[in-house]
Amino acid sequence: MFILNRWVLKTVSVALCALPFAMGAASAQAPAASPIKLAMVEALTGPNANAGEAVFRNLAWAVERVNARGGVKLPAAAGGNQMLVLERYDSKGQNEEALSVLRSAIDNGARIVLQGNSSANAAALIDAINKHNERDPARRVVFLNYSAVDPVLTNEKCSYWHFRFDAHADMRMAALMDVIKDDKALKGVYLIGQDYSFGQSVLREARRQLGVQRPDVAIVGEELHPMARVKDFLPYANKIKASGAGAVITGNWGNDLTLLIKAAKDVGFEGKFYTFYGNALGAPAAIGEAGIGKVVAVADWLPNVQTAGSEAFYKSFRVRYPLAADDYVHMRMQLLVEALAQSLEAAGSTDIAAVAAQLEKVKVSLGGQSGSMRAADHQFQQPLVVGVMERQGTPGVKFDVEGSGYGFRVVKTLAPEAAELPTTCKMQRP
Repeated sequence: MFILNRWVLKTVSVALCALPFAMGAASAQAPAASPIKLAMVEALTGPNANAGEAVFRNLAWAVERVNARGGVKLPAAAGGNQMLVLERYDSKGQNEEALSVLRSAIDNGARIVLQGNSSANAAALIDAINKHNERDPARRVVFLNYSAVDPVLTNEKCSYWHFRFDAHADMRMAALMDVIKDDKALKGVYLIGQDYSFGQSVLREARRQLGVQRPDVAIVGEELHPMARVKDFLPYANKIKASGAGAVITGNWGNDLTLLIKAAKDVGFEGKFYTFYGNALGAPAAIGEAGIGKVVAVADWLPNVQTAGSEAFYKSFRVRYPLAADDYVHMRMQLLVEALAQSLEAAGSTDIAAVAAQLEKVKVSLGGQSGSMRAADHQFQQPLVVGVMERQGTPGVKFDVEGSGYGFRVVKTLAPEAAELPTTCKMQRP
């Protein structure tokens, strides 16, 4: 069961509504414990609304799973078993809006904030939450980050109240470089990204790691473009083709990635795309046959990871969301919610300081995937995989993406210790 606030449709599982009656007469007569509110702060309107809605589906499914087993199990003194409630707050992708809805979420009783689709928004939220928690310790807030991957967020700007469940950009780039270093035919690359903190960090780290891993590869072009404002990527695609690049490295996501790949296809660019997010949100369908063997993506998990647990996990997602257009599933978002539930139960309380103390040492597993939080910087450590786009049905590609007929074959798997990078975080603890 998940319940949304007054701004969105409320959905309640009939089976779970009956749950109190299965607990006996005494439980039925007792007042129901207040639910634990989770506030998702995300762009739900505007050019990146599709990414926000895709995140919501993942989080809603994860919340449903926790509630289906009776919710978060707390001692009677702490209110007993409590359901999770997922509430949506539209940031419109803007810092000012994100801060405004953060205040609304706190005023509405949320103490757990979830966000990810913008490192700029995440940095603003971290700063605001730090100040809020210092000013108002009785209403402390914890921030769970599922995809804002600017490395600075768990390095120079690390916060005790912020926990990142995605691999940061430098970790993702290192995984891609593990594949690029073996691409002996590659002589030149074009770097392109969104002009904000995350996009800038991707290009900066690409330059650094190329210098270490492949000093023989020339950077034949480098460009930043406005985020979520470019409607026509043909001028960029023409420059990429004219540069003679054999590959593009990009951290683009959402429509900025889809439109870039479509434009590259239209101008006849035949090189590879080394991407952070080329495996979803329309990208495979956009590039089509031209992407076979050429579009490479790094992720915490891919549907074609060859384990029984992974396959069962993915099939259960497809049962919950049968439409091909809804095919955007991320293991890390499921692990995030599982880690939260586990930490709440270990704390035996909804007190945020107690929950944070458990989160920073949490270890969690689901669908054959495991990970643990590193206390030094609150950066989740987990395996990473790199996949290359192929036709569905080719060896290693049982599942396609978004009904496109194309999926990603895993070509590299990095264990958590291989994906881990050092941190410069100097954590200030309460």
